[in-house]
Amino acid sequence: MDKTSSRKFTNICAFCRSSSGKDEGFEEAATNLGKVLAEKRMHLVYRGGNLGLIGCVSKAAHKGGSQVLGNIPKALATCDIIGDTIGEVKIVSTMNERKAEMLDHADAFIVLPGGLGTLEELFKVTSWAQLKIHQKPIDLLNLNCLYDGLLSFLDYSVENGFISPLA
Repeated sequence: MDKTSSRKFTNICAFCRSSSGKDEGFEEAATNLGKVLAEKRMHLVYRGGNLGLIGCVSKAAHKGGSQVLGNIPKALATCDIIGDTIGEVKIVSTMNERKAEMLDHADAFIVLPGGLGTLEELFKVTSWAQLKIHQKPIDLLNLNCLYDGLLSFLDYSVENGFISPLA
């Protein structure tokens, strides 16, 4: 990935589902994110594949001229599981190595609608921020109030001292 830009955020890591969900607005938002990344000359770091919401982001970013880096564990590298990866492909050994690679290559993170894998990625980078492994911004795109319950839980956990307010 190109790190020659003088801007603070060049490489954005997107976390989201590899299916589309029931609301077409999710696909539209994911596609728009990819377009905005390209318009702002930012690059995409992601989990690889071309299916669902993550496929919408990666295809739009790549089509607009962004560099795209997909990090795929060897066990998921077959196209019939995740679809063809858009852009550059980096095969890694494990899921944990994939997350570490995404952290290493990204300047910031954005989380779109997703399921358990997306939540796991969100919590991994958030816990790493709390442990001061990184100080990169993490943004949660709360489309259609999807994450309202999660945000309430996190607020409650901060209020009760289980999570640092700095995380």
